[in-house]
Amino acid sequence: MSFESDAIVDRRRIRRKLTFWRVLAALAIIAAVVTVGMLATPAGRSAITGQNAIARVRIEGLIRSDQSRVEALERLEKSSAPAVIVHINSPGGTTAGSEQLHDALIRLKAKKPLVVVVDGLAASGGYIAAIAADHIVAQQTSLVGSIGVLFQIPNVAELLKTIGVKVEEVKSSPLKAAPNGYEPTSPEARAALDSLVKDSYAWFRDLVKTRRHMDDATLETVADGRVFTGRQAVGLKLIDELGDEKTAVAWLVSEKKIGSALPVRDFRLTPRFGDMTFLRTAASVAFDALGLTSVARRLEQTGVVAAADRLDLDGLLAVWQPSPQN
Repeated sequence: MSFESDAIVDRRRIRRKLTFWRVLAALAIIAAVVTVGMLATPAGRSAITGQNAIARVRIEGLIRSDQSRVEALERLEKSSAPAVIVHINSPGGTTAGSEQLHDALIRLKAKKPLVVVVDGLAASGGYIAAIAADHIVAQQTSLVGSIGVLFQIPNVAELLKTIGVKVEEVKSSPLKAAPNGYEPTSPEARAALDSLVKDSYAWFRDLVKTRRHMDDATLETVADGRVFTGRQAVGLKLIDELGDEKTAVAWLVSEKKIGSALPVRDFRLTPRFGDMTFLRTAASVAFDALGLTSVARRLEQTGVVAAADRLDLDGLLAVWQPSPQN
């Protein structure tokens, strides 16, 4: 009986040891996969080794307030990157989000030379972000501008009347929660909104005039809400030069004395071991190495993601999109 008890105890001890080593082996495999994923991309290598390189930052899709993006740009301020190239392909977004991004880029520019490259579109809020740079490069057929502010709300009052639905409310004052989309917009509510839009528009115009050193005549020409091609934008002072990332690098070399041999690397959040940031960064880079990031970008370019994002934008908008064709 004693022999059988000893055997049971020994088997349990062996199982515990096997479980320990299996868990340890699994963790080692996970760590190896993450490391390989990070080393498989230039971004991952630079994040680990601290390689000296020009940082490439991408601003894509709809712009809204994003504190994590601000914090990432603040970390970039303290990095070893000697300069920054910001690629923008955005129709804009909320005025508050665009202002937040503009201010973060202005602070970054105070620490490092910064040039913007317009990949395809820098309109409305996207252009607000672009003019944080001292030098803007765009392709000949890129679209820039759309200087203006918009407030939209769907009004279903007639539909509700047709189906016999009435929305009742009790509010403290006539302009509280107006307009609400459930009743015709009153002249007073329309006047209040008009005041908001005009105030934000004046801020946008002054920002463009100051950052792009425009005279009043040129500002009047470009600030009517239109977009312009890169070819048109050069003469109107909306951008500085036609070209691409190589053009941006050449400007940094000639004007800011950045080394011509430095590579350009995508900027990622700096891995930190004190919280979950490192794990999120490692997973992001691993997905990038597997090609999953490009799949997400393709979805956004086809409008699947972008259309859904537009549904939860609220507040004043600085956004451009072509009118739908009938």
